[in-house]
Amino acid sequence: MGLRLYNSLSGQLEDFHPLQAGHVRMYVCGMTVYDDCHLGHARSMLGFDVVQRWLKASGYQVTYVRNVTDIDDKIIRRALQNGETIGALTDRMVQSLHRDADALGIERPTHEPRATAYVPQMLALIEKLEQKGFAYRAANQDVNFAVRKFTGYGKLSGKSIDELRAGERVAVDDGKNDPLDFVLWKSAKATEPQEAKWESSFGVGRPGWHIECSAMACELLGESFDIHGGGADLQFPHHENEIAQSEAASGKPLARYWMHNGFVTRDNEKMSKSLGNFFSIQEILARFDAETTRFFVVRSHYRSALNYSDTHIEDARIALKRLYTSLQAVPPEPDSVLIDWSAPYADRFKAAMDQDFGTPEAVAVLFDLASEVNRSRSPQLSALLRALGGVLGLLRSPPEVFLRAGSAVDSVHIDTLIAQRQAAKAARDFARADAIRAELLAQGIVLKDSAQGTTWEATTV
Repeated sequence: MGLRLYNSLSGQLEDFHPLQAGHVRMYVCGMTVYDDCHLGHARSMLGFDVVQRWLKASGYQVTYVRNVTDIDDKIIRRALQNGETIGALTDRMVQSLHRDADALGIERPTHEPRATAYVPQMLALIEKLEQKGFAYRAANQDVNFAVRKFTGYGKLSGKSIDELRAGERVAVDDGKNDPLDFVLWKSAKATEPQEAKWESSFGVGRPGWHIECSAMACELLGESFDIHGGGADLQFPHHENEIAQSEAASGKPLARYWMHNGFVTRDNEKMSKSLGNFFSIQEILARFDAETTRFFVVRSHYRSALNYSDTHIEDARIALKRLYTSLQAVPPEPDSVLIDWSAPYADRFKAAMDQDFGTPEAVAVLFDLASEVNRSRSPQLSALLRALGGVLGLLRSPPEVFLRAGSAVDSVHIDTLIAQRQAAKAARDFARADAIRAELLAQGIVLKDSAQGTTWEATTV
């Protein structure tokens, strides 16, 4: 049996069949870059990092798009508060995003489009919607989407238009014909900076949030593609609106499968900035090493609620140490392992991952395999343990380094310096990049660069 995944659109587990044999096209809603990423962002990025890793391990070519929203109300407000340009703010926050993602071992997507680079495509899509009668110009100069003209509205959230209207989930706006209508093009305000304004046939303004993803996804993946993902909070209205505007314009299904990761809670209470119980990724990495943080997230199923507490993440580190202890006691064979998926442990791992990316069951296989390594003292099984862990982005450190680190700061320090070196190389500051390499070498850490990224190993124990 092949891969099965839970499709939010149907509410069922379904066999996975990409539109093009052997090639998966996936779009995941990314960050609005006005502040540092928090644990909720990490949960989404890590969840879909595992998805694309497993698709690749299953033999698929993957085109993975994760966008960056670099223009919206929050960004404009924050830039004005900081006294900096929107471009300066968003560039800085994208660098911060990359720093955090790299530290957590999150592979870069195939494409990371920024919304501001796709305004022409957004305008073309809005013009098409107006021509087809789905968009109208409001009295306040905005251009809105007429929800009631799209007969399939509500199919992702599972609610009819009247049910959604009765729930009063959208505030009434005098510029709209219906409270559920949503903005495609926002008329410019005099108080907004010039860099937040574009000329168009609709007047000077900027795109609404929802139209961004439709334009970028269709430009990079086509009008129909395989997987669209994001957090559960995006299912309505963002993804519902994406479906409406995209399918109204093209007449084709936007995505065959819709995937949504669960919420993050703290001590069983939903994390919220308003409640003051939210952590940035950097705040967590200042206390716990990056791989423990990744393991804490990955060992929970992507659709389940993830409950953060110090006790849970400390338990994750203790558990991860058990795997590393096995690798240290029985060093893997030096050559990389080509996984035989018909072998008992690999077959169980595959069965777990093929059932809606079942990482809790896959991690359980890793612990069973570690126990077998301890009993058999088999270097081949130790190599398999590392290889299967690697499919989840785990067990990437030298065992002696992970086990030696008495505190999280040691590993975080290494990951942070590697991320800084990558940023320096990207900025062509090769002197700084060389200085970081030398600094780490002085600490007994050797960097190894490859097409897949930078890895490290310790020269001392």
